[in-house]
Amino acid sequence: MRKITAGLFIAADGVVESPEQWHFPYFNDEMGAAVGAQLGAADTVLLGRVTYDGFAAAWPGREDAGGEDAPMAKALGDARKVVVSRSDLAFAWRNSEQLKGDLVEGVTALKQEEGGPIGMSGSISVVRALLAAGLIDELHLFVHPIAVGKGLRLFDGHAEPIRLKLLENTVFSTGVLHTVYGPADN
Repeated sequence: MRKITAGLFIAADGVVESPEQWHFPYFNDEMGAAVGAQLGAADTVLLGRVTYDGFAAAWPGREDAGGEDAPMAKALGDARKVVVSRSDLAFAWRNSEQLKGDLVEGVTALKQEEGGPIGMSGSISVVRALLAAGLIDELHLFVHPIAVGKGLRLFDGHAEPIRLKLLENTVFSTGVLHTVYGPADN
């Protein structure tokens, strides 16, 4: 069975919304390597529509520009991108398709297919639903040393506890804490 890894930038107060407004001062080579290992190693990327739209607006141009992040941009472009949305979508970025039908059933089927890891970035509502369904194998939280104060939090309004087990923990020189959680053994 394929493994799903989800990565999120998260503030110390739990906010995951709009990381583009507070995340970049903390980005460095350490974080780039960790994100690259989690997301760049995936042959399939599972994204919500809003996250996909942001990626599709940025990464193809970065690949074409050939700059420092061109290898990551190429890896994302070459990966199969499966987009979760209730609306019908049209895609301009190569290797993109829409997940049709029920989210949990569709992702369960995706995990059963042949292939390598399935990576996720952002896509908060999708991550929430897949965590609740027990379909995420590794949750990579990049906890930033900032309290944003307002915004969507990862676990807001979750009805049932989700037990997790710490798999790995690294502190970057910027003070960002990279924690990797997996499902707790019950």
